[in-house]
Order: sequence, then C-alpha cells, then structure tokens
Amino acid sequence: MGWVTFFHLIIRVLNSIFYFYHVKIEDSKPLNIREWSPEDRPREKLLLKGTSALSEAELVAILIGSGTTKTSAVELAKKALLLGKNNLNELARLSVKDLMKIKGIGEAKAITIVAALELGRRRKAQDMEDKPKISSSKDAFDLIQGDLMDLPHEEFWVLLLNRMHQVIKKKRISEGGVSGTVADPKIIYKLALEDLATGVIVAHNHPSGNLKPSQSDIDLTRKLKEAGKFLEVQLLDHLIIANRNYFSFADEGLI
Repeated sequence: MGWVTFFHLIIRVLNSIFYFYHVKIEDSKPLNIREWSPEDRPREKLLLKGTSALSEAELVAILIGSGTTKTSAVELAKKALLLGKNNLNELARLSVKDLMKIKGIGEAKAITIVAALELGRRRKAQDMEDKPKISSSKDAFDLIQGDLMDLPHEEFWVLLLNRMHQVIKKKRISEGGVSGTVADPKIIYKLALEDLATGVIVAHNHPSGNLKPSQSDIDLTRKLKEAGKFLEVQLLDHLIIANRNYFSFADEGLI
C-alpha cells in the first residue's frame, strides 16, 4: 500500500468518526421549546387546553419565561421544584437567593417565582377569611333564613362545605308550590362534586309555618344520606324553616 493510499484511508476513517459523533451529539441535544409541538409548549398548551392541563413544572416555566442556550424553561422549572422537594408549599418557602443557586435562574426569574407563590398564598388566606364556618344548625339557619323566610311557596336550597365546614357555595336547587317542591339528589351531589365539597347542608321552607317534617321530608333525608355515603360527601343536616324558626334533622338525631 502506497503512502498516498494509506493517507486517504486515514482521512476516510477520521471523517467517519467525526460524522458518527457529530450525529450522536446532535441527536442528544434537547430540543429548544420553539421546536416543540404547539400542544407541548407551556404557553400555547395553556391557551389550547386551559391551566388544568399543565403540570406544575410547565406552570412554573411560564413564570420563568425563557431558558438558557443549553436548558429550557421547563427544565429550569423542574430544577426549582426539585429544590422545593417537589412540593409547592416547600417551593414557596424558598427565597430569591435560594432560587438563584440554580444555574439559569437569575434575580428577575427568582423574584417572579417568589411573587407568584406569594399571590397564591394571599389568595388562599383571603378565601379562608371570606368563607363563613358552620359549627351548628343555628349557624346554617342564620346563613340561609334570609333566602327562605316569608316566602309564599316552597324552595329547596343547599350549602356546600369544605373539610373545615366552611361554606363554598349557597345555591337554590328548586322552587315549588305552596305545599311542596322537588329536590333531586343527583343535582345536589353533582354540584357538590363540581365544587369538591366534602359536606352538604340542605334546607327548605314550610310556608304553612308547621315545622314538623313530612314523611316525604324524612324519606328524602334518608335518600340523601345514603347517596352521600357512596360519594363520600356527608349530609350534615337538613333544615326545615318556618318564618323565624327552624327544625334540624341533625339536632333531633334523624341523620
């Protein structure tokens, strides 16, 4: 083999090696977010599918805004969550300086994350302050009597409560005549499930002024209690309201 032939062979081998590693390096490089499918980009995904479709990392990535030349915003967000032990409460305890320890998160990005989590904390605190707490049948009566007092016809209402027995929502279920109204358990528990309630208190009025529950009132209460057990939403009480007085199924041991 001549020197020229040998030299060309070496060149071919070197070119093959260079091509192999170049392809491997290119294949292993992470895609820039702009190269992702629109459905996988956090901002576009939020617009297409809503906030509930995004992971916590994707939501934090939107706050971060942009990554670095080597790390995407989502990857930075995952590092931030890892620093917070993958727990949003722990992440909220981190300071700006803590977050800046992550390469790629500067002061501006860290401040944005801290500010957003603080807004979430304040919203939660405000929600807790605004929601009345039901500790007795009297509390429930005081909250709903204004809606049912002095009506010439019957109405059926529900109070949806969270685990701390705070009222999430108060809603009228049905409106009837002088002697009765229909309350569908399916509608009541559909509302409860939609609002993630863990307890319900139902109430209806007797325009006649008679506080004694009818047999249909007793049957409905039993049906609601059984349905609530199956759905893990507790029926806490059923109030009958007549003028400024009330009858509580819970107080009378009928639930």
